[in-house]
Amino acid sequence: MRIRKYEVEHAMILTILSALAERTRLQAIQILGDGEEHCVCELMERLEVSQSRMSRHMKVLKEAGLVIGRRDAQWVRYRSNPALAPEYRAVVQAVLAVEHADEMQFA
Repeated sequence: MRIRKYEVEHAMILTILSALAERTRLQAIQILGDGEEHCVCELMERLEVSQSRMSRHMKVLKEAGLVIGRRDAQWVRYRSNPALAPEYRAVVQAVLAVEHADEMQFA
C-alpha cells in the first residue's frame, strides 16, 4: 500500500513539474500567486500571448491541478487551486524560488 501512495505522489510531482516547465505557464502561476482571480484576457495581455495560446496553457495548469477556473460571460477567470495539497504547493514554491533566483542572477 505504501508503494502505491508513493507512486501516486511521484506521478503528481512529475505532472506539476511538467506543467511548470514552460515559461508562459510559470509566469501565469506567478501572477495567480496573489490569490485573486484573473481573467484569461488579463493574463494574455500581461504575458503578451494570444487568447488561444493562453487558453491552452491554462488548460495544462488546470489539468495538473494547479489552478481552477470559473466561467464569467465569454471569459474564464482563473485562480490558484486552494485545495492543492501542501506538499504539492511546496513543489510549486520551490520552482518559483529557483526561477526568481535565476532572474536575479542574470539581472
